This record gives sequence, C-alpha cells and structure tokens, in this order.
Amino acid sequence: MTDEAAPWLAENWEDVRAYPLDATDELELLNRQTECTFMWTASDGHPVGVIVNFIFRSGRFWLTASAMRKRIAAIRRDGRVCIAVSSKGSGITQRRSLSYTGRCVLHDDGATKAWFYPDFAAAMRPGDPERAAAFTTFLDSPSRLILEVTPDTRIGYDGAKMWAASPSAEPR
Repeated sequence: MTDEAAPWLAENWEDVRAYPLDATDELELLNRQTECTFMWTASDGHPVGVIVNFIFRSGRFWLTASAMRKRIAAIRRDGRVCIAVSSKGSGITQRRSLSYTGRCVLHDDGATKAWFYPDFAAAMRPGDPERAAAFTTFLDSPSRLILEVTPDTRIGYDGAKMWAASPSAEPR
C-alpha cells in the first residue's frame, strides 16, 4: 500500500489493511495478554466461542479445558479453530488486535503437563509464586486436557497507525 492511499483510508476507515500490526508489536501483545476468544465449529455447523486464558510459547497458543467441555468434542471432530486476541486489559495503551486461524491438538501426556501447568499458572498469577503453585494444583485434575493451537493465517490491526493517519478522530 502506498502512502498516497493512506489519506483516503483515513477518511472513512473502510479498509483498515493500511494499519497492520508489526511483528514486534504482535509479540509484545502475545507476551502481555493472557486472555483470548477461542472459537470452534459446533456439530450443527454454527461457530461458537468462549473467552479463555492462554499462553503463547514457541509460536503456538496453549490453553486448557476439561475433557467434558463441548469444545473438546468439537476439536476431536474438527481441529480447525480460531483465536482472537485484543490488547484490552493488557496494559498496552493503543488498541491492537489479532485473529488467527489454526489447528488444535489435544494433549494429556505427563511431559506436556509438567511444563504447561507451572508456566500457565505463573502467567495467570504473575509475581505470586504461592498462588501460582496453588493454581497449578487445581489445574492438575483427572480429565484436564491441554490445547495446542498452531496458527495458520493471521490478521493484525494496530490502532496507533490508524490514529496517526487521522489524528482529528483520535479518542481523548
């Protein structure tokens, strides 16, 4: 996209592709945010989503759920999923968002649980090892599974770029 196109886009925001999220800002968001919307396809074909916690490690999203959740049956049927992440509540002042499609794999092996539970708990209870340890104990339940989502496609948005192109419309 050329700079000449940006003023038109800033006039009406019909096409926000001119405001992509750079890789550095994407990584900052994924390292600071712990909440996402996780989506899958129900057996009747409708999309369904829930807000859940996650950690992002080695280029993958890691989440957890009990095997009794309907999302687990859906993933077993069709591993295609979607994850949406917003900067809201992350401490990042400018609005950023990311959406990913991907494939989900379920884990219930001891090796994955051994690293995931403590890492996940520490991310959910930052700076409080005692509470993180207690949370780890609750996570380690008989029917708990770990979800690993490998992203395929990505859509990123950086609100700071949009406001820089249209400062008169920036919220105060």
